[in-house]
Amino acid sequence: MYKIVLVCLVFFSTNAIAQVDSTEVLDYSNFGDAEGVKRYCNQKVLNQVPQRILSLGFEQQGSFMMPGVRDGMSLMNQDIRVNQVSAIKAQANIPVISNTKIIWQLGANYWSSQFSIDNPGRNSFAQRLDARAMTTTGITTTIFKPLNEKNFMIFQASGDMNGFYQRLSDLTSDAFTFSGALIYGWKTSDKNMIGAGISRTYRAGQLLHIPVLFWNKAFNDRWGMELLLPARGHLKYNFSTSNILQVGFELEGNQFFMNLPDSPTGKVFIQRGEFKPRVMWDKKLSGFVWLSAQAGLRYNWRFDVVTQHDAKEVNQQYFTSPLGNPFYFNLSLNFVSP
Repeated sequence: MYKIVLVCLVFFSTNAIAQVDSTEVLDYSNFGDAEGVKRYCNQKVLNQVPQRILSLGFEQQGSFMMPGVRDGMSLMNQDIRVNQVSAIKAQANIPVISNTKIIWQLGANYWSSQFSIDNPGRNSFAQRLDARAMTTTGITTTIFKPLNEKNFMIFQASGDMNGFYQRLSDLTSDAFTFSGALIYGWKTSDKNMIGAGISRTYRAGQLLHIPVLFWNKAFNDRWGMELLLPARGHLKYNFSTSNILQVGFELEGNQFFMNLPDSPTGKVFIQRGEFKPRVMWDKKLSGFVWLSAQAGLRYNWRFDVVTQHDAKEVNQQYFTSPLGNPFYFNLSLNFVSP
């Protein structure tokens, strides 16, 4: 009996060794040539600040003077004191298509600024600025299209309704603005992406068509920069992948519609642009939930009140005000991408 068992063991051992030997000489070329697969670059560099998918924030600006506010009744200019500006900012940026060949995102944004005027008196502009929030509501679309391993294109477009409204019936085509950008770029390594293009923007308050520079770069594991000039630019330091400090600036703004019977046309457009040098701190709380805190100076880039849509001529100005420049802070809670 033991001879039969011994013969069986020898047979199965020999068969197992034969199977191992056949695996070791397997010809992988039969499975195709991997060099024939086309590769595409992605939209990130190493240690980049996570992209916000959902964001909700609050901003507070300190007191400042608003000189030269025109009173339509007396035709006199007055100096108005603003006690504070409180703002709520919300943003959504949802991926619709996300694969190696294309990334398409649709989003929405909301920015509401409530001016608290010390004593608006009988000045109709100051009264309306104090009574209702200056609001922007819009939709955006962004497409990142890699062309190959090194080249890519970015297309962005947004449409916004801007003004002093509380109901849908308050909306008018005069309050609509359209912005967009097209960028062509190069990804030279996992640490460097650079591109250039053209932009149609209201960030400085007026409609501008300007060149743009896009540049994201990681100098090493700690230091890097993220630029989209002239809209914003930051130098960053990574304490870790979940704790990031940034120093830089952002230019914000748009053109806002206001009904104002005292003006020559019965309406005005506020061309508001704000330049904000700032310090930002982004910290992961849990999972994909991050906290962002920023503080800096709100510098008045432009506060022109004009009587015609997209007006740039002096004779179309109702008044212009060199606003004071207060400090501000901003806190936001964000759900970010992986």
